[in-house]
Order: sequence, then structure tokens, then C-alpha cells
Amino acid sequence: MPQSTINFDTVREIGLALPGVEASTAYGGPALKVREKLMACVPIHRSAEPGSLVVRVGFDDRAELLAAAPDVYYVTDHYLAYSAVLVRLSRVTPDVLRDLLSMAHRFAIALEARRSPSRSRRKPV
Repeated sequence: MPQSTINFDTVREIGLALPGVEASTAYGGPALKVREKLMACVPIHRSAEPGSLVVRVGFDDRAELLAAAPDVYYVTDHYLAYSAVLVRLSRVTPDVLRDLLSMAHRFAIALEARRSPSRSRRKPV
């Protein structure tokens, strides 16, 4: 398999084409967020392989991705409790990355939508 030239610049370019996505930071590294919810970021935990990307997805989607392409997607013990999957950028194509970021976009918006009503019911301090 030829080596991919995909890096976070490519991730940023594809991600920023999605509605409401902003370049940001998470845990001191580059990230993409939509409505202030994390979509994807460069992993900073030492358990992640160099050249990886953390992509927010639901646990069911993560299980499907891991089963379908374990050479592309993985998870370490550190990330088990998080609704995210690690992606080896050297193993994805721009089209696959576009699909992944779209999945993360939908996940983040749904997450924000589930939490929004409770914010409006909070009493001012």
C-alpha cells in the first residue's frame, strides 16, 4: 500500500468545508470543533501511534470501524471509555477521511443537541 500524504493540514481542509466547523485546539494540540464540540484532534496521549488522528464517533460506529479495518482504525486502553476512534492517517484516503469527518460532524451535532435543553433550564448563579 502506498504511503498517504494525509496530515492534520488535510484533515483541517476537509473538516472546515463542513457547516459550522472551526479550527481550534484540544488538550494543547490542533483540533476541529463544531458548536464548541470536539470532532477530531491530534492525539496527545503517548499510547497513540505517531501520525494518528482522534475522531469522535459513537461506540457502535467505533466497533464497526474497528471490525471492518483494524489496520486503519484502533483504540488504546486510554481511549476505551471515550466515544472516539484512533485513525492511522497513513492508511486513509481523502474520501475515507471525508466520510469519517462527516460522521464525527453528525456525532458532535447530535451530542450538542442532546445537551442543549439542559443548558437553557439552568438557573443563573
